[in-house]
Amino acid sequence: MYLVDEHELPVQRACESVGLSRSAWYRPLVDWAERDGDVIEALSNLAEKKPGLGFWKLYDRLRRAGHPWNHKRLHRIYCDLRLNQRRRAKKRVPTRHPQPLALPTAPNQVWSADFMSDALYRGPRFRTFNVLDDFNREALAIEIDTSLTSLRLIRVFEQLAKERGLPGMLRVDNGPEFLGSEFTEWCRTNRIFIDYIEPGKPNQNAYVERFNRSYRTEVLDVYLFTSLDEVREITWQWMQEYNEERGHDSLGKMTPIEFYENARMSTFEVST
Repeated sequence: MYLVDEHELPVQRACESVGLSRSAWYRPLVDWAERDGDVIEALSNLAEKKPGLGFWKLYDRLRRAGHPWNHKRLHRIYCDLRLNQRRRAKKRVPTRHPQPLALPTAPNQVWSADFMSDALYRGPRFRTFNVLDDFNREALAIEIDTSLTSLRLIRVFEQLAKERGLPGMLRVDNGPEFLGSEFTEWCRTNRIFIDYIEPGKPNQNAYVERFNRSYRTEVLDVYLFTSLDEVREITWQWMQEYNEERGHDSLGKMTPIEFYENARMSTFEVST
């Protein structure tokens, strides 16, 4: 249109310049939604009924239904309708019925576990896996690495089993590491009941959340780490101080280790 109207070129020369046939010049403009209305309707209805199917599966279904459209036309319309963009499905979490957050009366009755994340000075991010005994607020483990899978968690608990035993109940959130079949099967085999908190309610795991805040403000926010080994070393030193030197108001100003030993002595005296 520009070449013909503004530069007064003949239609044939103008079409040749832009690679357009003369028949396309004289063909009246038709909106693509109107021209491909039957294809749009059939493709949209099938995609709505079968949202998990990709293009080729939809194409096969339409061909089997007797529609004659070839794959090129269908794919053009498929992209125009933006059906080629992955739609994020909402992940459904099972309804949770958490146990009341009560103070355990003995060690290894209830442990809490949670993840945290931070970054090294040069940029790479890392995660920490924190395990706490709710009875005496003792930090049992802080595993640190760039990736912590369900199998890595099992390794942490197996090491703790050799040193301290395993809990009767483990309180965690709904993270994928805790929902994986490897981890849940391992807990079932070792008779550990997993108490999942409700989504969006971290207060149901308050003991480890309070511990995470101390770890964040006293370690992660204080140091500029240059390596994972440095994070592990500083964290180990802080754990020793947290468990053996720091008195906790909730424990009557006793340290977690003192509270643990006091409970053991009380149990021994009652049994004798």
